[in-house]
Amino acid sequence: MIPDVSQALSWLEKHPQVLKGIQRGLERETLRVNADGSLATTGHAAALGSALTHKWITTDFAEALLEFITPVEGDIDHMLTIMRDIHRYTARQIGDERMWPLSMPCYIKEGQEIELAQYGSSNIGRLKTLYREGLKNRYGALMQTISGVHYNFSLPMAFWEARNGSTDKDSVSEGYFRLIRNYYRFGWVIPYLFGASPAICSSFLQGKPTTLPFEKTQNGMYYLPYATSLRLSDLGYTNKSQSNLGITFNNLQDYVVALKAAIKTPSEEYAKIGLQKEGKYLQINTNVLQIENELYAPIRPKRVTRSGETPSDALLRGGIEYIEVRSLDINPFTAIGVDEQQVRFLDLFMVWCAMADAPEMSSDELLCTRTNWNRVILEGRRPGLTLGIGCETAQFPLAQVGKDLFRDLKRVAQTLDGVYGGNEYEKVCDQLVASFDDPELTFSARILRSMIDNGIGGTGKALGEQYRAQLCNEPLEILRDEDFIAECEASLLRQQEVEAGDTESFEALLARHA
Repeated sequence: MIPDVSQALSWLEKHPQVLKGIQRGLERETLRVNADGSLATTGHAAALGSALTHKWITTDFAEALLEFITPVEGDIDHMLTIMRDIHRYTARQIGDERMWPLSMPCYIKEGQEIELAQYGSSNIGRLKTLYREGLKNRYGALMQTISGVHYNFSLPMAFWEARNGSTDKDSVSEGYFRLIRNYYRFGWVIPYLFGASPAICSSFLQGKPTTLPFEKTQNGMYYLPYATSLRLSDLGYTNKSQSNLGITFNNLQDYVVALKAAIKTPSEEYAKIGLQKEGKYLQINTNVLQIENELYAPIRPKRVTRSGETPSDALLRGGIEYIEVRSLDINPFTAIGVDEQQVRFLDLFMVWCAMADAPEMSSDELLCTRTNWNRVILEGRRPGLTLGIGCETAQFPLAQVGKDLFRDLKRVAQTLDGVYGGNEYEKVCDQLVASFDDPELTFSARILRSMIDNGIGGTGKALGEQYRAQLCNEPLEILRDEDFIAECEASLLRQQEVEAGDTESFEALLARHA
């Protein structure tokens, strides 16, 4: 089932220096909650500056849903320490509130008002809030409070020069699309190893029926005994109307054309919501996607946008600059939601995905890859679980496929260790490959044991309290208080400049997004 990568890996072993200069960055989402685990109803803390323009600290869907962003880094330890500094500073600024340490929310009641993230009076700020209003009306607010970690990754230009013989935008983009197609085929390994949402609070269903065969504990928790990541399941944020958009990952032109078409494709379902009610806007438009970012995807091709530029226009201008991996649950075993082992594994897996052959995929085959993901998401630890090739033409035991993959990853690890020194990558391989023979070592198995004993709420509250104490008591290591204060003030000034610079009416801006 695993493609034969031996020739490509031999090439890599002869040219290890092409991996010098890998760049990465992290984004972590977390809900602010009170001591009893209920959702905080306070606004974004003043000491954290402008959520619209702050470099490191912003909000995602809700005012209480924080998002932390590291600068682009070549050094893993430096990146994780900066992420921890952002957590440390924030923990001291939010008073008695905690950061919820799990992907799935718990103490949110049916009908509870969840305040949308607020970004000030500028057109762009109002549009961001309206986009979230649309998400709420389309999918429900509770779905949007699910949290995750995004990992941004780019290979050095020397890699593409040596591998493709060119660094022009089409050649590099072609290489990243190969990586993305392999991710769709084999990325289920991420929820298998690191999925940490095998259960949900009963309140999350809000009385809606489900066909999933949940088991229920006395404290009202629903779980699947072999599940890894219910966050990535249909219970989480997926958009079924997106499945027939025909978006593929074979070349830049086709991808962008299909994405742009989706933004202009009317939706009968969303037209029923309407654009306005009693003078209040309900969504940006009634199309399948309000904006490009609404496309649900476990991985995205990205380029840093210029002012006023859409993500797809940025890709057309300069090609793919990096990829964003979006399948990581919050890691509940660390205060910052992600750890070094995961980053090193993702490095290994991304390099492997870039090296392995990846035949082009039709939109139908892309849908077929979802079958393996769903198996792993809902029953990844089931003994004897098998995965299918393509559209189920043959079946292979998950444990065997995983071990075959790790044989390749070990060679990548030895190459990376040779470039960066030490044996950290190889150690990660040795630690993680054991999870295929013993699924009890996976994140989902480990956290489920605590959840069955203490419930999701009990587990989340205990970890949130533990991490709050840790973070509040730890000194900053790289960033200083003065850096955060300066960025707070600078972000507020930047927001004022944005608000002063509006030259068109909000209605005209909306008309352009119709």
